[in-house]
Amino acid sequence: MQAPVIAIDGPVASGKSTVAQLLAKKLGYFYLDSGILYRALTVKALRARISARDPAKLAALARELRVTIKPPSRPDGRQNDVRVDGRDISLLLRSKDVEANVSAVSAHHAVREALLPLQRGAVRLPGTVVAGRDIGTVIFPDADLKIYLDADPEERARRRLRQQGIWSEAGLVDMLRRLQERDRIDSTRAVAPLVRAQDALLIDTDDYTPAQIVEQIAEVFEARRCADA
Repeated sequence: MQAPVIAIDGPVASGKSTVAQLLAKKLGYFYLDSGILYRALTVKALRARISARDPAKLAALARELRVTIKPPSRPDGRQNDVRVDGRDISLLLRSKDVEANVSAVSAHHAVREALLPLQRGAVRLPGTVVAGRDIGTVIFPDADLKIYLDADPEERARRRLRQQGIWSEAGLVDMLRRLQERDRIDSTRAVAPLVRAQDALLIDTDDYTPAQIVEQIAEVFEARRCADA
């Protein structure tokens, strides 16, 4: 039996990770953040002293990557249990060193190609909700349901500041500038740019809570399953 996949894409701070986790919990599905594999590879590259600017060595390392991703086993901030070569690296995935290098690592076409089988192989029964920026267009183009979440850039900047627990007008201006630059990079990059899949359901999250968005998606998903039955 093939596990059904719900793909949720969108720009930074559009709410996709929060919505994906809540949706997975509601459906009893596995939640997968596609960025985990890039972060796991970055951890291994840093240990091996391989430069984030060396696509050939990174791709070779990616092809050798032995990673397992499971639901979180403890409430210590981890989104999943992630092991590389048998070692738990779950809490290293958000370290400063990884944050500083993961964007460069994931930008290489050779790296993305090498990790594609691992990403597709990470789905689990009874189903998987996957969040990212190219899930419905590249990773799972045949996903059972594709969602694209969006929001006004200023609202996304406010959300990111709330997540960080800080607030100031100057901070909002700076965060807005950084998010807009990230949007520009993500949407214009040569490899797997951030775009809405043609068959993705667009949801503007400005005026909805995550719980309300989850209900919308769950209703659509259930209606499609009934129609296909």
